[in-house]
Amino acid sequence: MIPYGRQSVGDLDVEAVTAVLRGDWLTTGPAVAAFEAELARRTGGVPCVSVSSGTAALHVAYAAAGVGAGDEVVMSPMTFVATAATAAQLGARVVFADVSDDVPVLDPGAAEAAVTSRTRAVTAVDYAGHPADYDALRKITDRGGQLLLSDAAHALGSSWHGVPVGALADLTTFSFFPTKNVTTAEGGAVAVSDPDLLERARAFRCHGLVRDTGRMRRPDEGGWHQEVHAFGLNYRLPDVLCALGMSQLERLEAFKRRRARLVERYDELLADVPGLRLPHVRPGADPMWHLYAVRVLDGRRREVYDRMRAAGVGVQVNYLPVYLHPVFEDLGYRRGLCPAAEEFYDEQLSLPLFPGLSDSDQDQVVDALRGILI
Repeated sequence: MIPYGRQSVGDLDVEAVTAVLRGDWLTTGPAVAAFEAELARRTGGVPCVSVSSGTAALHVAYAAAGVGAGDEVVMSPMTFVATAATAAQLGARVVFADVSDDVPVLDPGAAEAAVTSRTRAVTAVDYAGHPADYDALRKITDRGGQLLLSDAAHALGSSWHGVPVGALADLTTFSFFPTKNVTTAEGGAVAVSDPDLLERARAFRCHGLVRDTGRMRRPDEGGWHQEVHAFGLNYRLPDVLCALGMSQLERLEAFKRRRARLVERYDELLADVPGLRLPHVRPGADPMWHLYAVRVLDGRRREVYDRMRAAGVGVQVNYLPVYLHPVFEDLGYRRGLCPAAEEFYDEQLSLPLFPGLSDSDQDQVVDALRGILI
């Protein structure tokens, strides 16, 4: 089976991990700071806080933003459930706003209509690596005084009008799951430039511990002393995984070039296939292609999915609109809330896309798809 995505791990990655395993620090050591610094180079210099998963990154970002009971968070439903679940678990009400028709990212008009006096944050999702319209979204949040968040799990290495993802929102979250653009096996990060938000994020990912004597209530307790002023969790990313991330970041540009070439080949080879809508790229967007998400028209998505899988091609669907999960239906959310997102979901199919995908494997994917639709 050709998977829709997979990690690209080489000998240098293994050597980097082995070096840490043979060293003195497995966690909370120098590899963590080195990885965060290297990651910040890809976000335009915005400081980054590494965490144990992309979900943890979202939880940390919302906690740092002060999201809690009585707040609302406006977001796109075209994302993995964690984008919404982490806000809901902090007590916020999630308000879903529809996506645009050309690219399934948060529609600024829909977001603006959803903002109220209770809105604490607006969360965009860079679907498939294509950045949202952060210029328009920034105008909305600046007017209303909300924080702008970016779920960039798909988009490390992308940019919008020359500005790298990570420097476009107040807080940006990344995921380093094996199928993502770089991997730490499991892991994530939060990019945040505001010093106060940055300090909150760092504290939350480590139990809320305060070690700075200048901020302690009892600074003379002793050299061992540390305090918790607000609850946090253990979301630390260990050195051994940061070492893998460091090695992976050295190949980010090469990964991007290979993904872009595969997208070009898909575009060329599928251009004349009927009943298929190929991905669109807006002017000013430079995506780090995480998914190649086509739309299968005429109600044939399920048929195509089943037949492609039977042919040994591991296509995938990304994603069920979040509010259609039973946990949100039980809270009163209903189909029809975001028509554009629902229409996209009904047609969406992700074709295999990862740096290790060979041209011959890609040809097999294309031949199978053409054989079904032509």
